[in-house]
Formats: sequence, structure tokens, C-alpha cells
Amino acid sequence: MGVLWDCIFMLWFTIHGGFLLDRCSADAITASFCFGDSLVDTGNNNYIVSLSKANYVPNGIDFPSSQPTGRYTNGRTIPDIIGQEIGLKSLTPPYLAPTTSGAVVLHGVNYASGGGGILNHTGKIFGGRINLDAQIDNYANTRNDIISSIGEARGVNLLRKSSLFSIVIGSNDFINNYLTPILSVPEREVVSPQAFVNAMISRFRLQLTRLYHLDARRIVVANVGPIGCIPYQRDINLSKGPNCIAFPNRLAMSFNEKLKSLVPELNLRLQGSIFVYADVYRIVSDIIQNHSYYGFDVADSACCYVAGRFGGLVPCGPPSKVCPDRSKFVFWDPYHPSDASNTIIASRLMDGDSNDVFPMNVRKLARL
Repeated sequence: MGVLWDCIFMLWFTIHGGFLLDRCSADAITASFCFGDSLVDTGNNNYIVSLSKANYVPNGIDFPSSQPTGRYTNGRTIPDIIGQEIGLKSLTPPYLAPTTSGAVVLHGVNYASGGGGILNHTGKIFGGRINLDAQIDNYANTRNDIISSIGEARGVNLLRKSSLFSIVIGSNDFINNYLTPILSVPEREVVSPQAFVNAMISRFRLQLTRLYHLDARRIVVANVGPIGCIPYQRDINLSKGPNCIAFPNRLAMSFNEKLKSLVPELNLRLQGSIFVYADVYRIVSDIIQNHSYYGFDVADSACCYVAGRFGGLVPCGPPSKVCPDRSKFVFWDPYHPSDASNTIIASRLMDGDSNDVFPMNVRKLARL
């Protein structure tokens, strides 16, 4: 079914998408709206009661201010870098920041939350977190504010024609849900992997459709990366040897296969939409496997570490040691890429071929 959808959508895009691209002249994006988890959170969790936070040193050590902002990395997130590349004048602010109001929201808002997932019970081990349904609720509030500020016609035009939407979510549904041994019976003991993935896709289909009905049109949807390769998974599965852990990666690949079919399905069903599938799994796997080519020395361990053979047992925080050259590490902490990795990922999403990002890269999407 996935191959059939790909073929149908490519035929549609050849007829209609090429017609649109012929009219490209310059970047048309003036606003960015981002949804997701800690991979793209720019500080929303600073404002909620949660065990998942990054607003303390040494996070942000390589950010322009050299101060922690709530980003779970040493520098910028992927949407930060893409926003700069497409010409946005400022980084997209977190929704919950008191200063994210008034004219500021006309240039976009970040709704992502560390610990958040597609499913509403994902991340409950952290206490506070904002899952995707609630993030879309927050976006709906922003949309109302925009329409109230500049009128319905101009507001809808801003969202449909001048905004880039990005969604980076799903990892926590596995790491901090399906794969988590909690006090009650772990979900994986009562729900098969296939059933769990199907539930994620069913929910995600509804969420992406809701975004469309709230005037999102240019939407980049990232798949789940190779979660079996993160330092955390390596450290809790030391008996598996030095390689990436197979089972988490199989879960991610199962989800990604269904997501890759969902994207063209939505493009065909939702008139005027351009959903783009970002194969982050492929890109990050390539970086890990060929890390020397990309200038990295270490591809299996955290730069910011406290404990564990791979530095994957304790989140990055004030007690942590930090590697002297962050540009040589693929991973910043037990879960998240470094700024150097994020730069490569962003570059490939901006200008990559259809193996990295389908049916078009972000640069082409931004110029529609």
C-alpha cells in the first residue's frame, strides 16, 4: 500500500507540484510553527512543573547567549537552524513564555514540550508535559489571536501561504511509554508492537488532519530517529554489545513505514496541503555509521555525561562533565543530538534529495 501511495502522489505532484514550483521566485516563509518533543522544545517546559527540563547549565553552552534556554542541547535545535536558513529574523519563541504575545506570534510560535508524545499518556513519568493534542489546542489559541489581531482574511492567508509548520514527535511514545518499565504493568506486556504503532498512526492521522483544518498547509513531518542508538539505550542494554539496540530501532522503523504511507495519503485527501516526510532515521543513521566522514570522533556516547559507559544513565545537568570539543560528538546528552549534528540534519532537510525528504526538500517547500 505504501508503494502505491508513493506512486499516486508522485503522479499528482508531477502534474500540480511542478506547476507551482515554476512560479517560485524567493522564499515566502515569514512564520514558523513548531510542534514536538524535547528534540525541538525551545523552553516551554521552563514554565510547567515537570521532571523534564533543560533550563540549567551546561545546556546552551554553545548557544549565542552561552546560557541555558530550555533547549535540550548545547546549541540550536533543527527548527532554529532551518528558520535561520529560510530567512526568519528571529528564533521562534516558546508558546508559554510571557513575552510570546501580540505581534510576536505573527512570526511563529514553538509549542514543543520535553516528554511530550502523540499519545496522551506518553511521558507521564515526568509529571508535567504537553502532548500533541494539547499543543494543537495551544496553536488554535494562537490562530484565534492572529485572526483577532489582523483580521480573518489576512490571518488565514498568513497561515496558509506564509507559514512553515513542522512536527517532530513520536520518540517518547516508545522511550517513555512503550519501553518504560513503570510501577503498573508495562504496556508492551499487554499490547503488541504492531497494535501500539497502529494506535500511534491512527492518533497522528487525526492530529495532522486537525492542523490542516486550522489552516496549516506546508507541513514537515519528521519520522522517529534510530532510538536504539542513543547513549541511554546503549547503557541500559550493555549485554547487547557495542552496536545499536535492535528492538527500539525496529519499533521506530515500523512506525516510520506507516508514517511514510500516511504523508501522501494526507496530501491526496486534504486539498491544497503539502505534507513533507523527513527521513530523520536515515539521516541520523548515516551520521552515526559514517561519523568520521562528517567530522565526528564519537558516535555512541554523550558529550555531557555523569554516569554510564556511554554517559547515558543521567540527564545533562550541573553535576555533568562536558567534553572539550562538542563538535566532535554526535550526541550532546543521553537522548539528544549536539548542535553539530543538528546542523547536518537541518542541512539535509533543507537541500537533500528524495531519499532524505519526500516529495520535496524544505527549501523547495518554502518557495512554493
